[in-house]
Amino acid sequence: MALTKAIYFGSSNPSPISYAAPANLNPLLSHPSSLPLHRHRWNPSLAAGAPSHRFFAVRCSINSRPDYIPNLIADPAYVRIFDTTLRDGEQSPGATMTSSEKIAVARLLSRLGVDIIEAGFPASSPDDLEAVRSIAMEVGNNPEEDVHLPVICGLARCNMKDIDAAWEAVRHARRPRVHTFIATSEIHMQHKLRKTREEVVRIAREMVGYARKLGCEDIEFSPEDAGRSDREFLYHILEEVIKAGATTLNIPDTVGYTIPHEFGQLISDIKANTRGIENAVISTHCQNDLGLATANTLAGAGAGARQLEVTVNGIGERAGNASLEEVVMAIRCRNQILGGLYTGINTKHIHMASKMVAEYSGLHVQPHKAIVGANAFAHESGIHQDGMLKFKGTYEIISPDDIGLSRSNESGIVLGKLSGRHALKSKLTELGYDVSGKELDDVFKRFKEIAEKKKRVSDDDIEALISNEIFQPKVIWSLSDLQVTSGTLGLSTATVKLIDSEGVERIACSVGTGPVHAAYEAINSIVQVPVTLMEYSLTSVTEGIDAVATTRVLIRPDHNGHTATHALTGESLRRNFSGSGADMDVVVSSVRAYISALNKMLGLGKRPLNEIPNSETVVV
Repeated sequence: MALTKAIYFGSSNPSPISYAAPANLNPLLSHPSSLPLHRHRWNPSLAAGAPSHRFFAVRCSINSRPDYIPNLIADPAYVRIFDTTLRDGEQSPGATMTSSEKIAVARLLSRLGVDIIEAGFPASSPDDLEAVRSIAMEVGNNPEEDVHLPVICGLARCNMKDIDAAWEAVRHARRPRVHTFIATSEIHMQHKLRKTREEVVRIAREMVGYARKLGCEDIEFSPEDAGRSDREFLYHILEEVIKAGATTLNIPDTVGYTIPHEFGQLISDIKANTRGIENAVISTHCQNDLGLATANTLAGAGAGARQLEVTVNGIGERAGNASLEEVVMAIRCRNQILGGLYTGINTKHIHMASKMVAEYSGLHVQPHKAIVGANAFAHESGIHQDGMLKFKGTYEIISPDDIGLSRSNESGIVLGKLSGRHALKSKLTELGYDVSGKELDDVFKRFKEIAEKKKRVSDDDIEALISNEIFQPKVIWSLSDLQVTSGTLGLSTATVKLIDSEGVERIACSVGTGPVHAAYEAINSIVQVPVTLMEYSLTSVTEGIDAVATTRVLIRPDHNGHTATHALTGESLRRNFSGSGADMDVVVSSVRAYISALNKMLGLGKRPLNEIPNSETVVV
């Protein structure tokens, strides 16, 4: 018997009920990850005692995730979600993450229920290889209770060195995958590869076969810039890599050039004209250069693609990628119009995943971003507010609860200086944060500092404190004390006391054109790692002159020790490092952000403290 929920329309306030419906009721099937409402007329003969009113019925029977087979999906309605936040997403300028941050994101992606995690480009650098290997060992082997075990994937160009690195990194996972690619459009083959079509086909076939010989049974192949490739050549190269052992064929719109009906037709044509396509899973990878990544991805799914490549918050190269939250929630909301498609995503973790990726990558989510933006569930228009007060469904097609976001103050808890640890923990739980132990102690300490200065601590203040305490890199330097003097009468001065990871205090004084400049110069004299400040931004979390300030910075080391190879161009790139800080004092907030960025950089470089001068006080 399937549990069906119904909504009456016999009053101005429709109320849901639940009842056990016999099998012969047979309402339209919908997956638990989707809640489409279908209009039916009730037949009282189908269920005794049920009311004879018009209603919307939703069948809540559970479609389980099909068993994982690399080149086959048993349920034709199931769509695999391939998350490339840690690979393509990290190619965004300034989005560098440390190994520990990548592991934390991968764990959350596993809880989110993604089918495949593309953990990185192992050949890019030794640090990246080690990070992918760590994810394969930790996330790809030991799932949490009731958490799906994801495939761990590594990207490789079509050459032996890259494929060796990728396999070495991912082979430790229970479900490893190598993803290799080569360009197939005329413009790329002529100007970038400088190879003929025959050479490209030979390389692709041989490298897929090479990955297979290494022992990898799950191989994804991508014809780069497929959206601008000749169709007949595309069918041919895909047929050859299937023969060589490819199990997933990913069709990338590398430069975001296609429009939805065009990309959907591309997927349909590949499905209809590629020999052996029944032995592989078709995938999409859509860039957002024309703002069509999500639309193109859904068009691809509608045409038969059963793996969709996405990133959290849509981050990625240039204008970014198809957004995980947009694609997943569109399938959930409109699964019937999409032919009953469904995913294995636990959408309750979307909000937290968005928050974590934004903090670790340093890439802000714009307020009007669909699903996860600050304004996504805000209603300011009087007409909209009136409708929302009467029935939320008037202007919301998705509930905030669906993505793990609680509306402000639903619990009735108002935090202030008299609030205790239990009240704070309850508020954090309401906001979607599972914080305990030392993390809770650290947040509570900062909360009390803010509460002493503000009459009321808002949800936004709490979110800022969480970002400042929880989503931070490994502590190499921490702020102990800060004193600044500034004004119109002379140069600004700053005295900074930092504590290193071994507990040693170091103090420095400096002058500058302003208090932040002076403080940063004092920090530089202690840390003694030359960097360039690339970006600096300061925003108010809430309204009012007593608001908490959030600072974000982007730094680049002046030396060449932090480089990585770009997956698509092969260019050696210098890494940038982001940091964030929050405090009611804008200078303290700025210093926290700068130290956060330095910690991320030093944590990636693993520079030992014994290389740092031992002087206790430095004056510059």
